Amino acid sequence: MTTSMLVFLASAAILSWLLASRVRLYALDRMLDIPNERSSHSQPTPRGGGFAIAVTTLGGIAVAASLNWVPRDLAIALCGGGLMLATVGWIDDHRSLSPLIRFGVQFISAAWAMYWLGGLPSLSLGIFVAHLGLFGIFLGALGIVWAINLYNFVDGIDGLAAGEAVSTGVIGGLLLLGIGRPALAIIALLIAAANLGFLPLNWAPARLFMGDAGSGLLGYLFATLAVASENSGAIPLMLWVLLLGVFIFDATVTLCRRIAQGHSWHHAHHSHAYQRLVQAGRTHAQVSSMILLFNFVLAILAIVAWKQPTLFLASIIAGALLLLVAYLAVERIKPMRTQSRNP
Repeated sequence: MTTSMLVFLASAAILSWLLASRVRLYALDRMLDIPNERSSHSQPTPRGGGFAIAVTTLGGIAVAASLNWVPRDLAIALCGGGLMLATVGWIDDHRSLSPLIRFGVQFISAAWAMYWLGGLPSLSLGIFVAHLGLFGIFLGALGIVWAINLYNFVDGIDGLAAGEAVSTGVIGGLLLLGIGRPALAIIALLIAAANLGFLPLNWAPARLFMGDAGSGLLGYLFATLAVASENSGAIPLMLWVLLLGVFIFDATVTLCRRIAQGHSWHHAHHSHAYQRLVQAGRTHAQVSSMILLFNFVLAILAIVAWKQPTLFLASIIAGALLLLVAYLAVERIKPMRTQSRNP
């Protein structure tokens, strides 16, 4: 990591903070998030802060590509699909779009990423490699679409989505630097820097929400980066899944439960594990902090899996079991109230 790259990342964090501050002033009159029975907050709060994250991250990737820090095809994959999602999210933050439009753009973005990344030919599982062939294109696109949506699902309390992006970006970036992959590392660290600049306005009590312009974009960026990392022989995709394990597990298990109970899967609700912790009396800051600390445990497992390929599957299973135990423990906590609570 050169001095110029460090200055670049620091500048990205400052730019994100400046843009987010301006977006807040704009959103106070045009994009207020009004609490309802499914909200985890009780005060009207401006949203749309993801615009600052999008401009900083996508603009930063374009600049990095122009400096030959990032491969051209990877930059096109990230910026092309990311721009589509950020634009639709920004419009949706102003006025709700139909699910059909949102999903259509998500699948187009995923297909765009798969094209420029060359699909997902294989999947590393430590000492084993699963060769996917053409099926990898479908699997990779489906995974990207799910990442877009799950990141949106878990962006429900102050500081959580941005904090997750900071921790995952920093941990993933350092791992990539450690194995000599600065081109991928700069992207992960840029995502972290953009969210670090936004976080002071989003930490509890939040003065600005991320909104769809940022949450869906972050899911896309991490998923696309994970596929690129897998394809290049850097950090395997499954270790990125482990680093994002809290979000993936909570969103996936909750979705499956809601479908099994006959609920509409895309409607807003407050049955995620992190939401139940808030309902049980924990503050937004406490819940977000607990999840970020849990991320470091998952990071240790990811490092073990990378250093010891024979323990790869065991580390993944251990992470899944830890997440299951935590989820079941939250399930036993009784809510203090059914009303939204003020962070």
